[in-house]
Amino acid sequence: MKIHRLVATCTAVATLGASSVTSTAFADAPATPHALAPTASTFAPAPAYKKYVALGDSYTSAPLVPLPELLSLGCLRSVSNYPKLLAALLKITSFTDASCGGADTTNMTKPQTTPLGTFPPQFNALTPDTDLVTVGIGGNDFGVFGDITGTCPGLRAADPVGSPCKKHFTVDGVDTLSAAIEKTGTRVADVVKGIKVKSPKATIVLVGYPKIAPEKGTCPDILPFSDGDYAYLYSIEQKLNQAVENAAAAGGATYVDTFGPSTGHDACAPEGQAWIQGKDINLLRALNYHPRFEGQAGVASLTYKKLAGAKETVTPAEQARWAQRARELSQQAAKLQSDPAYKAALDRLRTSAQR
Repeated sequence: MKIHRLVATCTAVATLGASSVTSTAFADAPATPHALAPTASTFAPAPAYKKYVALGDSYTSAPLVPLPELLSLGCLRSVSNYPKLLAALLKITSFTDASCGGADTTNMTKPQTTPLGTFPPQFNALTPDTDLVTVGIGGNDFGVFGDITGTCPGLRAADPVGSPCKKHFTVDGVDTLSAAIEKTGTRVADVVKGIKVKSPKATIVLVGYPKIAPEKGTCPDILPFSDGDYAYLYSIEQKLNQAVENAAAAGGATYVDTFGPSTGHDACAPEGQAWIQGKDINLLRALNYHPRFEGQAGVASLTYKKLAGAKETVTPAEQARWAQRARELSQQAAKLQSDPAYKAALDRLRTSAQR
């Protein structure tokens, strides 16, 4: 996932930016429930929660989604990630975001080392009176996400229309990524069990992963997989989400499907519709192959609707509001680039992340 290569330079970026960004800019990012509120008004509001803890990996922490949370640079958390947006929608009074880029299920109970220091186990944020826990985890276990995004694009040049990625990860007739995902499901189920021990009264919500690849079609300039490997990437995403959903069912947790509702919002979707950043890092939008603000807002909305018992769909009006807010956040971040030192730090960040 190249998360660790980003962190050191992110420190310089955020430190320089801190003197230029007003406190209002940071405060406005998550506190925009009017821009995120579900369109439907016929369903009951979500239950009231008092103490919310968010756990997860980079699809939760939201690296490079404007603007950075300065107190957790090693974990690359955004002030606009879905836990913070959900907390605003739910009007939570006590909230802890323990998510961290690069985390896997082992980091729920073990410390996570980053170039900016060691972060405590995410379970440390859980308390007996925690009454809501969201978890977005599993993609990094056994290196599945990093392997597929780090290996497959490089195979397209030699075989642009075939399935070299699928062939690469098939050993002696066994799909090694699918085999890894089967083991991941067991780990995620153990995470649910662990949360119940630490926070026995909590509603536990396992959040799935949105679509990276479209169900049909290709966009090699954005998602440089071989044509035949789009179906393979899609199937791996499906299997990962199924493993998370099965873990939720086994442990009595709630599962939020973001895969189905993100149809039409994959990396190949047009600007303003796409939830996922493509192959190119955009320092004003998101890390490559990761959710943009629109994706974070979509997940927050879907999770809210799940808790409220509403239909988990995305309306055009909602998407339009999220796209507008994304433009506003990018503009805020762009203003920082008038500082030459800040621009130089951004250039170093881009170079480091692409190595």
